[in-house]
Amino acid sequence: MKRICFVLQVKPERLEEYKHRHRAVWPQMLEALRETGWTNYSLFLRDDGLLVGYLETEDFERARAGMAAREVNERWQSEMQGFFLEPEGRLPDRAMQPLEEIFHLR
Repeated sequence: MKRICFVLQVKPERLEEYKHRHRAVWPQMLEALRETGWTNYSLFLRDDGLLVGYLETEDFERARAGMAAREVNERWQSEMQGFFLEPEGRLPDRAMQPLEEIFHLR
């Protein structure tokens, strides 16, 4: 199982709405994430809008491609796109760049 971490930047003026949306993620979206191999997935949000995502998966590119093929993901990403400073014009899930893991304590 691989651990994946990524960062994105939420627009400061949209933080509360972003949190609100994630308190009620669509059941179909949750099901799609599980079915495509996203496990132990968490999002952490700092008050300046820094968003840190963490998940575990066997193959991140396969998990991401599986989600990209889901209609529910396309709708969710389209709705979330306006919450982020960068990347303008790209869907958030296509902007996730895994960070290099340099330390892990077991």
